[in-house]
Amino acid sequence: MIQLVFMLLLSVGLYASVDTTAPSLDEAIEILKNRNLEIKAATLDVKSAKEDGKKVNGKNWGKLDFIQDVARSNDAGNVFGFTLSSREASFGNFGFSEFDATNPNILAVQPKDLNYPDDRNFFQSKLKYEVPLFTGFALSSYSDIMQEMSKLKSLDKKALISEKIYELKKSYYNMALLNDAITNLTKILNNISVLEDTTQSMIEVGYAKHIDLLEVKAKKGNVERLVAQMQSNKQLLYHYISFLLNSKVKKITPPASDMTMPQLSDAEILANNVDIQKAATGLEIRDNMLQAQEAKYYPTLGAFAEVSTADDTFLGSANNHKAYTVGARLTWNIFNGLSDAADIEKAKLEELKMSSQVELAKHGIALKLAKIRTEIKSADDEIASLQKELAFADAIYKNYEGRYREKLSSMSDVIIKQSAQIEKVLQLQMAKNKRNEKIFALEKLANRGEK
Repeated sequence: MIQLVFMLLLSVGLYASVDTTAPSLDEAIEILKNRNLEIKAATLDVKSAKEDGKKVNGKNWGKLDFIQDVARSNDAGNVFGFTLSSREASFGNFGFSEFDATNPNILAVQPKDLNYPDDRNFFQSKLKYEVPLFTGFALSSYSDIMQEMSKLKSLDKKALISEKIYELKKSYYNMALLNDAITNLTKILNNISVLEDTTQSMIEVGYAKHIDLLEVKAKKGNVERLVAQMQSNKQLLYHYISFLLNSKVKKITPPASDMTMPQLSDAEILANNVDIQKAATGLEIRDNMLQAQEAKYYPTLGAFAEVSTADDTFLGSANNHKAYTVGARLTWNIFNGLSDAADIEKAKLEELKMSSQVELAKHGIALKLAKIRTEIKSADDEIASLQKELAFADAIYKNYEGRYREKLSSMSDVIIKQSAQIEKVLQLQMAKNKRNEKIFALEKLANRGEK
């Protein structure tokens, strides 16, 4: 907690210079979506995943390479190959310069020009294009996987936005609750001040003791301390809201402290829940991964074409020395030690596992939903009860204050009743805060942040 507060205080100086004046909750949500640094990072993750998808789809178009070879050699094989590639080979390369028809052992003579050629430069410029024609549906499967991965990143972003909106709403409604509590405590503080003046007057005429005044002052100091703590909590909330919005916020327009219960059916919540959508997307990925593994049973077919020119100088006589090659290649793995079958079986098991996780996610969210609805109902009952108890505590305090004026009760009795009054104010604040948090959690399950 200390580290969080320190981080919030430290980050105040890092906000953008935009000074947002008293934004409402709806305005703050729009600022959050546009300025929050974590949401910006998640947006970049989505864009990065889309680029990965483009990378896979690009393989369907093949690749075009320009290859430039530069070499110098006196190796017999290299020099002869260079000469052939340059279309400059002659009978002299085979030793015909040493041919002597009168020599009966001419076939035993080694051709020196062929075995010991002079050094030769070699410059070959080549343009080569390769394209896959059929990959056993592997490329299409991987393309679908990347699309689903991009969708998964988008769902992660939605989940993050819902989480940040949840935190922002909680901060706004906490601010509203603090304002209500401060208002109630301020009324109590005013009553104590009146009681303090009354006690002072009664002391002067001999109807009260000095200890009574000290007791009132002690209670007044206690309430002032509570109000000061709440004011400090408000400042911390402003720091946290500024952190969320990545903007300096000194004032907000808080909503009413009593949050309206959203009209959301269980079916709507389950349909929009991000965790369920992520599990379903994971199942689609597993299905495509199974198809990618099954592609190993199919042959692959690719085509290629290349044009080139070679010479002992760069692009020398390029048009005369040009050459081309076109062709295709079929590759079919007939036997791989049954490892392909094992990979496919493993992919099937992973798909079954993911299918069960989808059902588990649905049941888990339904259980969490039922729990939240029950907790909201319980909080509603608690708030209704505490409101009645607070009204009763207010009436009792006023009654005892009047009794004290008439010397029918002691100052200690009045202070005790006032303590009960303050306790009910704080309990009511906590109950409303708990109810609001549960409603936020309900909206979070329904992914209301993107609505």
